[in-house]
Amino acid sequence: MQEHTHRIGDLARLCNVTVRTIRYYESLGLLKSDFRSSGGQRYYSDADVIYLKRIAELKELDFTLAEIRTIIHMGKDDQSGEKRRLELLRQYRIKLSEALKRQGQLEKRIEDLAWHIEQLESTTEFQECPGLECKRCSFKERCRFRQL
Repeated sequence: MQEHTHRIGDLARLCNVTVRTIRYYESLGLLKSDFRSSGGQRYYSDADVIYLKRIAELKELDFTLAEIRTIIHMGKDDQSGEKRRLELLRQYRIKLSEALKRQGQLEKRIEDLAWHIEQLESTTEFQECPGLECKRCSFKERCRFRQL
């Protein structure tokens, strides 16, 4: 299979990023152009397309650019890829744990919002809340404003 070369603008379009993003990633050491024309024009390989898409994927999974850089730089001393594989596995487990925590917080928020909607839809004495209605209110066990 023949290797293609891509100019920076073509790479940006292929990977749905901006030219500025590519240059920024280069400045961070996440990506590098191995080829330059005599006029200084950057050229990228098909492998660079895959690398850039991998960076985008990791960002979508909440990896920071510093975390991505650490994994990429491990490649210099990791011919088999085993160190990077284990680091990715460790990081994926951390990200999953964080996502599950956020999911729990989001589910609690959804439950709270649904409760407030139900409460407001069922009250006829909105202006009296909290007040005399508290004694017979069906929401009194959960209400923060209940008056004894």
